[in-house]
Amino acid sequence: MTDLIAGQSRVPAKPGVPLVRAVARAVTLLKAFTSDRPRLTLTELAQIAELDKGTTRRLLHTLAVSGLIQFDETTQQYMLDAGIFEMASAVQVGRDLREIAAPILADVTGQTSTAAFLWVPHDGAALCLDRIRAPMLQIDATWFAVGALTPLNCGAGPRIVLAYVSQEERERGLSGELPRRTPFSETSAAKLRKAAGIIRQRGWELAENDFFVGLAALGVPVFDREGSFVAALSITSLTADIVKDGKPRHLKVLKRAADRIGARLRAI
Repeated sequence: MTDLIAGQSRVPAKPGVPLVRAVARAVTLLKAFTSDRPRLTLTELAQIAELDKGTTRRLLHTLAVSGLIQFDETTQQYMLDAGIFEMASAVQVGRDLREIAAPILADVTGQTSTAAFLWVPHDGAALCLDRIRAPMLQIDATWFAVGALTPLNCGAGPRIVLAYVSQEERERGLSGELPRRTPFSETSAAKLRKAAGIIRQRGWELAENDFFVGLAALGVPVFDREGSFVAALSITSLTADIVKDGKPRHLKVLKRAADRIGARLRAI
């Protein structure tokens, strides 16, 4: 079974093979743009890449000519251009899993009226591989975009990833600074390690108020035909939509969906 999950780490540099510094710098500039910061100034990009403005400007101009970067004259800000979409359409990593899970995620949203997400481990974080957004006009929140990375301390899906990745990958995810998104966000590595063990024992995770106050999320793991962890499936909505009398709602729906994805993985 290939190309089902995102790689958990970057390809390590080979000894004796020099890196092309200009390419590395250009990649750093491209990766500076995220769903949280889609527009950046020259000064901000220079600071992120740790380059002088002259070098940064030349690299950005080259990327703009290549159709990967766009410059807004009015705001004096840079943003990713449509050429990124052309490249993204050719990405194979995770494609099979996403295609298998997409109709099942849509079914989960239809049954629960919640937003459904599919997460995979990547670089010590959780990568949003797919999402189905429910028509919840009463909720004003910034949802994670497909392709966005998030640390493993907040949210039911990312915390499922935290629980089921290897110990090495878990420690990698806990080694950096963990964001406190709300007063209820857990940032203690020791407590998160303990939480990971509890999650593995019960097989699901309920997170309340740690991403946005007033919202809750429920997550479960997805396993492949060998019983190996493949992804995390989660839903999120207003707390009342996810929790009833202190217990998670829609847990059976979510577990059935995870089993359906796993069954289709076993069938290929």
